[in-house]
Amino acid sequence: FFIAGNIEKKAKGYTEKKYITDDYFVPKAQYLPKISEIALPETEIIQKISQTAIAFDSIANFAEESFLERVGEAKVVLFGEASHGTSEFYLMRQQLTKALIEKKGFNIVSTEADWPDMELVNNYVQGSPEEKPGTIPFKRFPHWMWRNLEFMDFMEWLKKYNATHSKKVAIYGLDLYGLENSLNHVVRFLENKDSEITALAKKHYSCISPFLQEPAEYGKMVLTRQIESCEAEVLQMLLKLLKERERLNHSPAYFYACQNARLIVDAERYYRIMYYGGADSWNLRDLHMFYTLKSLLTFHGSDSKAVVWAHNSHIGNALATQMYARGEINIGHLCRETFGERSYHVGFGTHTGTVAAADEWGGAMKIKQVNPSLPASYENLSHQTGIKNFSLPLRHSPEVLKQSLSHPKLERAIGVIYRPDTERISHYFHASLSNQFDEYIWFDTTQAVNALAEAKEPLELPMLHPFAAID
Repeated sequence: FFIAGNIEKKAKGYTEKKYITDDYFVPKAQYLPKISEIALPETEIIQKISQTAIAFDSIANFAEESFLERVGEAKVVLFGEASHGTSEFYLMRQQLTKALIEKKGFNIVSTEADWPDMELVNNYVQGSPEEKPGTIPFKRFPHWMWRNLEFMDFMEWLKKYNATHSKKVAIYGLDLYGLENSLNHVVRFLENKDSEITALAKKHYSCISPFLQEPAEYGKMVLTRQIESCEAEVLQMLLKLLKERERLNHSPAYFYACQNARLIVDAERYYRIMYYGGADSWNLRDLHMFYTLKSLLTFHGSDSKAVVWAHNSHIGNALATQMYARGEINIGHLCRETFGERSYHVGFGTHTGTVAAADEWGGAMKIKQVNPSLPASYENLSHQTGIKNFSLPLRHSPEVLKQSLSHPKLERAIGVIYRPDTERISHYFHASLSNQFDEYIWFDTTQAVNALAEAKEPLELPMLHPFAAID
């Protein structure tokens, strides 16, 4: 994460020295992992999982009421996924989200998706006449994350729910991709408000506009000193928007424009630092998602409650994983430190089946066979229980189970890329499960998400993404 001061970075033979003006606040870690001194034999761990597991034969028959009791008075509930292309993970988190909306008053659904694309979905589910029914605007890779039947069903459910309830539920994207769409949104908003500020926006954004199709190329050219960075230009535009709040009529549309402008600022920085390697680009992205979530909670009022949908690698407590040893934080860690016991973190896992994923970033989606889980992994322990599907309420489990699952073991993470031939290196990391999640939902065999046809338009943002294999 970034602290104001002079920072010198080296990557691929190039050095960049810059001044970071932002002071990102990361709370002091209070929820450190508790690792038991006693390591139980594997057979005993499997037995204790079996004794505590809450089995269910289908998603429809999952014990929702007891889950809601375990959630308690949480303000934020974070649902993970062990891959970005598994149908059961989508369906389960959607069913539990519906229960949180209907019975717990949750009014925000925030997703690991681009803000401007999900904003169009939000307009649709809110009943905006500007959006055509059924529109799903996600065109860039990986299109199947949101262009799928599972999400479309939830989108239609949410639209119907909002049509019959005065307290509407909103859905947003937390991620910082979608630079071009965000820039266009800010300009369109201003064109309807103020010609002077519109001209200023076009002037400031002209610096980065030539690189909207390939923002990673922009970062590379800045790093190699072929061009000057656009940091000052995009930051000035965000500050101008914030300063002119009253002039621009503070409203939901203004809030969305400011969020898009902030995305531009963070995305510009992201594409400059992604070549450094290490934790910097990961941390910037998760900090952006976390502060976007906090902005949404503030915008919707003190009684607002949010659901988060993102990969396990984002929503589990990073302090309980190998990530933290690399200097990486995540939205799960930040929520735990900020909301304490009022954040509830739900991880997912599977042993085998199929998954929608690509061979490489920007590649075609394929339906791939998921390798059986590796021995000594949490997935393999879960598989050996012989229980087809179950939920493990870790926060509310007996202390002996928490202790037995506190010792770091392998855990699988499949992102939008799946490399089964190098799975141990590409997709496994060490974690302390009972410290990482409050609940763990297990499906022994899973199926690939039901992707819709890929958009005919060219991919908007062909780019690098250093964490595509695990998130």
